[in-house]
Amino acid sequence: MKKALITGITGFAGSHLAEYLLADGKTKVYGTFRWRSRTENVEHIMDRLTMVECDLCDASAVYRAISEIRPDVIFHLAAQSFVPTSWIAPYDTLMNNILGELNLFEAVRRAGIDPTIQIACSSEEYGLVFEDEVPIKETNPLRPQSPYAVSKIAQDFLGYQYYRSYGLRIIRTRAFNHTGPRRGEVFVTSNFAKQVAEIELGLREPILWVGNLEAKRDFTDVRDVVEAYSLAVEHGEPGEVYNIASGKAYTIRDVVDILLGMAGVEIEVCQAPERLRPSDVPVLIGDSTRFRIKTGWQPRIPLDKTLADLLNYWRMRV
Repeated sequence: MKKALITGITGFAGSHLAEYLLADGKTKVYGTFRWRSRTENVEHIMDRLTMVECDLCDASAVYRAISEIRPDVIFHLAAQSFVPTSWIAPYDTLMNNILGELNLFEAVRRAGIDPTIQIACSSEEYGLVFEDEVPIKETNPLRPQSPYAVSKIAQDFLGYQYYRSYGLRIIRTRAFNHTGPRRGEVFVTSNFAKQVAEIELGLREPILWVGNLEAKRDFTDVRDVVEAYSLAVEHGEPGEVYNIASGKAYTIRDVVDILLGMAGVEIEVCQAPERLRPSDVPVLIGDSTRFRIKTGWQPRIPLDKTLADLLNYWRMRV
């Protein structure tokens, strides 16, 4: 069986990717975790996973894990991925995201293996985008608006450098916003869905607290995105970078309206100043034509279905 290693397997996208890879019955799935990691996202499939305790910022631990597993494929998803946290803790964000990836690449080199490596980069790298640059192609200038975006650019370019310098078979994907069941509650769609679920149960007053509702985002279901990650390692070209996006724009206000339409009670919407970012990316709409032509990928799950599944997830949780 093919051996696939997922860093960040206990996270949102990592857990969905593990489910996707296990479904074909042809892949043995390994995942890295830290001793303090919360594992509820993978509890239902834990008996089919091989979990390896490993802090990616510990070079010795990473080498030990890589040399023991000797994976055929690596999906590098582990990162500090919440943009607001990167303003509060820029040092930790840069160190975790850049050093962890560097240790992974060096471990692969030292172990003398030749896996295909997918790096989960981000649309946040594009940052400030002008109206005539939408939809965003991979060739668009990178104008980061947060320490998180800077860290993802570093990951992105480090992957390219290790491909050029050492021949590592690295494929970079820049996923635009994705959401769905198990999304962390600090992220906008999940936070709204949880608030709605709590209001329905009378656990909070009927007010939905929001930040900037005018930002436009390209939302894709996480289950479509992890399929794209798998197709990237199967059909993508090492050294290349690919956008993963639906190509459709929704304002955050649209998301709120969809969720309120599913709510079982009347809810008032109020803006909270603390939910506004120091600098926000006004519009992120991706052009994934290169990736679609290369892999045949198409997103299949509409946003209404994604948000309904996310709301039902929180209804069961709260």
